[in-house]
Amino acid sequence: MTGPLVPFRQIVLKVHSRCDLACDHCYIYEHADQSWRTRPKAISDEAISWTALRLAEHAKSHALPSVSVILHGGEPLLAGPARLRRICEELTTALDEVAELDLRIHTNGLQLSSRYLDLFSEYDLKVGISLDGDRAANDRHRRFADGRTSHPLVLRAVDLLREERYRHLYLGLLCTIDVANDPVAVYDALAELAPPRIDFLLPHATWDDPPARPDGSPTAYADWILAVFDRWDRGGRQVPVRLFESVLSTLGGGPSLTESLGLAPTDLVVVETDGALEQVDSLKSAYEGAAATGFDVYRHSFDEVAAHPGVRARQLELAGVSETCRTCPVVRSCGGGLYTHRYSSARGFDNTSVYCADLEALIDGIERRTAAETVSPAVTDPGELLFLQQDLTRTMLAELHQELDGLGGDAWQRAWELASAVERDSDGLDWICAHPYTRTWLHECLTALREGRPEAAQLARRLSAYVAAAAVRGGLDLAVSVECHDGRLVLPTLGELRLDGVESPCEAEVRGSEKEFQVRVAGRAPWRLRADEAADGWRPVHRLDLDGWPRLAIDDVDPHRRCFAAEALDPGDRRPGEAAERAALLGEAWQLLRTAVPEQAAELAGSLTTLTPLASSGPQAGRHGYGALGLDLRATTPRELALALLRGFSQAKLQALSEVADLYAQDGWWRHRAPWQEEPVALSALLAGAYERVALAALEPGGWADEEPGGWPGEEPGGEHGTRSGAEPGRQPGTEPGTRSGVEPGTQPGGEPGRQSGTAPGTRPGTEPGTQSGVAHARQALAALERAAELTVTGRHLIASLAAELEERTDRGKQARRG
Repeated sequence: MTGPLVPFRQIVLKVHSRCDLACDHCYIYEHADQSWRTRPKAISDEAISWTALRLAEHAKSHALPSVSVILHGGEPLLAGPARLRRICEELTTALDEVAELDLRIHTNGLQLSSRYLDLFSEYDLKVGISLDGDRAANDRHRRFADGRTSHPLVLRAVDLLREERYRHLYLGLLCTIDVANDPVAVYDALAELAPPRIDFLLPHATWDDPPARPDGSPTAYADWILAVFDRWDRGGRQVPVRLFESVLSTLGGGPSLTESLGLAPTDLVVVETDGALEQVDSLKSAYEGAAATGFDVYRHSFDEVAAHPGVRARQLELAGVSETCRTCPVVRSCGGGLYTHRYSSARGFDNTSVYCADLEALIDGIERRTAAETVSPAVTDPGELLFLQQDLTRTMLAELHQELDGLGGDAWQRAWELASAVERDSDGLDWICAHPYTRTWLHECLTALREGRPEAAQLARRLSAYVAAAAVRGGLDLAVSVECHDGRLVLPTLGELRLDGVESPCEAEVRGSEKEFQVRVAGRAPWRLRADEAADGWRPVHRLDLDGWPRLAIDDVDPHRRCFAAEALDPGDRRPGEAAERAALLGEAWQLLRTAVPEQAAELAGSLTTLTPLASSGPQAGRHGYGALGLDLRATTPRELALALLRGFSQAKLQALSEVADLYAQDGWWRHRAPWQEEPVALSALLAGAYERVALAALEPGGWADEEPGGWPGEEPGGEHGTRSGAEPGRQPGTEPGTRSGVEPGTQPGGEPGRQSGTAPGTRPGTEPGTQSGVAHARQALAALERAAELTVTGRHLIASLAAELEERTDRGKQARRG
């Protein structure tokens, strides 16, 4: 078995092997493994000392910040206060200055008293109590050997824990499910005790000894748990329930919160009363000796146990579940179920869970019930996406301020205070936070700061330039001092001023509004400038006022625009007349989009604010905020440029969505067949390819499945709709179809930097976005994505939205074509 060793962070310490109850569902006494009969009743002093030593050396060798020790049994309180004190003392002493110690005890509560709780208070030892609900439910299994009820004594223990002096020790309640009990009555009885947390546990079962299903329903346990979920949800989720929180976490792309669900590797080891080191206790339900390793604390380290094949088998994540589970859409949430519940004598643990149908129904049921509240509105609301993106930039700015912690000096502090004044008195700061390359600057600052690079402070002090630009944008009569380097002053979103004849570095004072602002440098006459008018040394950001797309910036000035895989062009790279040619070309391309896809064009115009000319390559989204696009604006046709704009917008939008919403998790764990290429791809690449093809569905022949290729809707016969020499329709030479979607802006998920995601070596000819096969492939990809385990609730909602958009756009394309 491969992969790094996973250190143990949880140790179950069996302090007593007998119990004062005779619960008929107990896996220790009533199931396959009967090793308790040969173990000492109480753990010895020697076993305690060796356990503390082994744990300390393990924590130290793996630099663990904390470890949890759960005192267990049998019934651990039967060990008595003196022995429990010895255990706490040994563990606390051994781990002092090594790792934080989290002590817990799981008990039936019958012996709990102030004497115990006073001891536990000394060591901050938290108490979890087993209780199966109301009296009728608890009495079904948790009785004394003579049949007497234990319920009143357990309630007495909980009441004691709830007293003010002991409340800080109350860990929660553990409830083993029995579907014969009333789920609502059980939950209400537990919730009434105000536990910090409730754990609902499936009764241990295997394929050889399956769980009871009184009505024969294959989803009886899911139905029972969902009834509890509904009660919990309607009641405002007053009490945390680990099972529900874990499912909601994994559905949202987060980690599992319990060993019984999810794909996280196990990090738990058991120390028995005789010092034997064993695997997770629940394995005793499988067969005699299932949990045994042959190791003990006297002769073996925890690392040796961690390398045991049985332990390693539960650390393989996706590779550790059955083949059926690996292709199941809910496996990321259920994780194949608890390892014990997969066992059969015929196939060992290479099975689905004996609760498989229940787990699938439970996860699907919770997803259906919570989708409306958990799906990010940014998926369907462009305005919300813009708001969340701007909020993300503001959050990063606040993070930079916090992490600088004075490193920026007085210059940073002055700029920070001026930024607050600008925000209070105008909307100028909104302009700057919406500027895509502000995000690039923040990324660079935070990266330099976190890597301890010497230029971090100077880079951060560029805040003054952003504040100056914001003050000008806001029309405030506010003087802002800007630190200038390299003989130039760059005001983001406005332009660049060459400081000819001025020594560098220097301080420049900026004051005024867009109509006119001044730049003062010591020893020189001030510059008087207008934001949109070129002057001696002043090069403004070029802006176009297209009908329906006003104030579009062609930014080849901002120093942080160099965030694309392809080279960004400089102003000096323009040939005479090129700016006017660009404007005319963009105008024609824009009118094609407005005619052919008016709704998409309107969203594009409301979202894309900045185009940056690139030296080559197709449209690209880089490491920047939402609203920018890099593309080659030279020697192209209006139709090619229109397709590039729409393709690029799909890249930028998917990237923006992935930055503010969790669309998927564990990307790359699975490989998916992409209909447009030979090699399987990660989910991010499949999603990106489908996303782009949906975006282009109404434009190209694929939008009119059985029609002959021709012009766009509204395009005159013989109009400009050809392609450049050697290029396929909708593609610029040297580029590949596909979009970029992923976690790291500026890279292509599932592929190497610079490769358009959704493609890979081996792409089949004739499968580019915007062709008949492209539309068909979009449908195939979306069908595959619908069952992808990596998708979160928001991701699944996105796929459903894309499927609806695809059909709507192809229908519109057909209608426009026939018209």
